[in-house]
Amino acid sequence: MTGRTWPRLAAMLAMAVMPPAGALAAEDEATPPASYALETSDWSEAAYDARPQIESYAMLVRASYAKAAADAAALRDAVSALLAEPGAATLTTARNAWINARVAYLQTEAFRFYDGPIEAIEGRLNAWPLNEAFIDYVDGDPAAGLVNATDVEISRDTILGRDQVTDEADVTTGWHAIEFLLWGQDLSELGAGARTASDYLPGAANNDRRRAYLRIVSQMLVEDLDSLAAAWDMGRADGYGARFVALDPREALGRMINGMAVLAGFEMMSERLAVALDSGDQEDEHSCFSDNTHDDFIYDLRGIRNVYFGDVGGQAGAGLDELLRQVDPALDARVVGLLNRAEAAAADIDRPFDRVLASPPGSAKRAEAEALVSALGDLAAALIEVGRALGVVVLLPS
Repeated sequence: MTGRTWPRLAAMLAMAVMPPAGALAAEDEATPPASYALETSDWSEAAYDARPQIESYAMLVRASYAKAAADAAALRDAVSALLAEPGAATLTTARNAWINARVAYLQTEAFRFYDGPIEAIEGRLNAWPLNEAFIDYVDGDPAAGLVNATDVEISRDTILGRDQVTDEADVTTGWHAIEFLLWGQDLSELGAGARTASDYLPGAANNDRRRAYLRIVSQMLVEDLDSLAAAWDMGRADGYGARFVALDPREALGRMINGMAVLAGFEMMSERLAVALDSGDQEDEHSCFSDNTHDDFIYDLRGIRNVYFGDVGGQAGAGLDELLRQVDPALDARVVGLLNRAEAAAADIDRPFDRVLASPPGSAKRAEAEALVSALGDLAAALIEVGRALGVVVLLPS
């Protein structure tokens, strides 16, 4: 996705991700380097044993995707209950299941931004912003979207075949498509969307098409997450997980650190925060229909923490912190402090995030969001230094 830069933050963003000597900045975040091993004349910098960290990371990724898939299955089951008996209670349960399932998925976003298996399917899992009128009715256009295009069959093939074909906002699948189908448009800065359960009563208007659409995309979400968990199963000789732990240590570490750095210093800081602050439009809010964007910030950072400390399902593994302390203990202490600062800033942001976007420049609400932008930039810059200290390339989009 092409990023837009909030003018007031342009200098801050540029300085925050300025790489030190030996690190690189990339113009295209989709293009991984030919090698993650940083060319250096001082090979003592890379004199360490990172195998425990690499194996711990692979176990973390596998466990995280398995948890995300299990929670998505619970969401699918809640959707099935809603469709079996549409009502306020079952709709609320399905919405809560979506919010609960996001917690595990968001923590997997630190595994992105290198050539892992997520890259092939992330666009249909979590693409945004989403043009809701491409899926279903919107305010002022009751016949909008694929749901109401009665000349088109609602099927897996037709939904996938229309996903982001001519416009990246024409999203038809994934978390945010399900979110819109459960909440409807968010037309207020004071609360989430207000779709009613009557939209899922069978037999009325185009409800059966909407019911089929929600059922299909909920099942697809589970299947995609199951496939990621399977790909990282180190017991599969042909799987990505087995290939990952067999990589040269610096090639594996480069992927681990890039995932954290790009998530903090580009995806969160620029795409999800600065873009929305620039436009002031809640359509640019990551989880705008449910007003759950504050969780997006909190649990993305939790995912970075999990990688850095080697936290596998709540159990301590071998973390990058332990490895970095062997090379540069002062830098490790700085990264920990910056991660703590970013998490505190995310927790301080006003909720729902709509109210931040609606607040004027210079307001306290905006200042809270700017504090998170600054903290994320500083964290990303420190992670670039971690890469340099461990002899690996860290690429941040320009």
